[in-house]
Amino acid sequence: MTVALLISLRMSLTVSLLVLIFISGVVAQDGWAVHYNPKYICALNGSTVTMKCMYRYLVIDSSQNSFWSTIRSSDEDLLNDPYYRDRVQYHGDQQQSTLRLMNVTEKDQSTYHCRYKDDRFRGRYRDRGVDLSVTDLQVEVPERVIEGDKVTLTCKTTCSLTVQPTFTWYRNGRYLSSSTDQLHLQPVSRKDAGRYRCAVLGQDLRSPEVTLNVRYGPKSISVSISPSGKIVEGSSVTLTCSSDANPPVEYNWIKGTTIVGKGKTYTMKEISSVDSGQYKCRSSNEHGEKLSEALTLNVLYPPKSISVSFTFSGETLEGSSVTLTCSSDATVQNYTWFKEGESSPVGPRKSYSFIVDSKSSGWYYCLAQNDHGSIKSAAVPVIIKEYSIILYVVVGVGLCGVATLIAVVFLMNKKMKKKRTMEEDDQNVDPNAKDDTYTALDPVSRSSDDLYNTLATVNKNGD
Repeated sequence: MTVALLISLRMSLTVSLLVLIFISGVVAQDGWAVHYNPKYICALNGSTVTMKCMYRYLVIDSSQNSFWSTIRSSDEDLLNDPYYRDRVQYHGDQQQSTLRLMNVTEKDQSTYHCRYKDDRFRGRYRDRGVDLSVTDLQVEVPERVIEGDKVTLTCKTTCSLTVQPTFTWYRNGRYLSSSTDQLHLQPVSRKDAGRYRCAVLGQDLRSPEVTLNVRYGPKSISVSISPSGKIVEGSSVTLTCSSDANPPVEYNWIKGTTIVGKGKTYTMKEISSVDSGQYKCRSSNEHGEKLSEALTLNVLYPPKSISVSFTFSGETLEGSSVTLTCSSDATVQNYTWFKEGESSPVGPRKSYSFIVDSKSSGWYYCLAQNDHGSIKSAAVPVIIKEYSIILYVVVGVGLCGVATLIAVVFLMNKKMKKKRTMEEDDQNVDPNAKDDTYTALDPVSRSSDDLYNTLATVNKNGD
């Protein structure tokens, strides 16, 4: 029973020792041991990794008898595997063996072991080896970014890299001055939008590009007109609005205070004079809106209406100044004044001024003209009142019938006295009232026409 107890105790100690050896990564067999450093490697896709195994064995030269294998190579030497052959290098001495594996890919992910070519040790041990994981670089960006936010881009891997490299960043292919795995944009602006990638400094190891989309309201807005130059009534005109914003904006066209159109372009076919005015474009999205400067649209058209006005100093008498003025609803390049009955123009401007003489009497009209047509006004009369006629009549009467005129005045005066005698008996009669006959001959109280008619009548009766 004592013997059985000793045997059982010895087996328990052996098993415990083996468990401790495997947990620590050490494999022992007949007085020799193997250690791996490191036991786990996380490497970047395309990089080079180095694995080491350290051992104690004084008989075999490891530089000639050690090799590396993996499950993929069926525990055979990697140098004999066409998949690894051109990417593997061994280095070693009596204390260690080193495997250098270049340009690793995800297919290289496995557990690697160091082995000996001596047949005495083949298959006599199983070690834990070195676990290799391969990862790519990936840039992590926030899903929704608004201008003014604090944004951090992170260069990430699926495993923790065994060797921490120095990172660098690129935007739209251009180098950025950052050397860590994070890029801080605080605050972010619309100028920061673009394609980003991270990379390992000094190595051709780069992440795929990712796009940073920065959202913002309209920042600038401009309007244009096509065709450019003069706009003639009846033609087709297109207004175009451009705006810098993200996401895309909605466009509204405004004339005065009224929305007249929607969309990036606003087309007016067969434009008319009523379309003249100031137009503005309003661009808006969920982050804001902006109004453009006013665009003035001046539609050219032929004169459609015309009017004439006139001014004069005092009555329209010989020697007076008269000004005739012509006006039109359109932009007029030439105004020309004509007098009916004459073939040549009398005035080349909008206003025509002249001094009245015996030849000025007549009918005048204006012609308004531009590149698109012309229009003629109605004729207006200029009539001259000649006071000199009265003078001629008075002189003629004095020379030819002065006696008759005196007789007429005497008879009228006698009649007036008789009438006054009769009116004195009437209490309702105003004693200050004047006789109509004197009034008729009074040049102060009568107009020139009235005086002329009176004298003409008297002269006729005298004849």
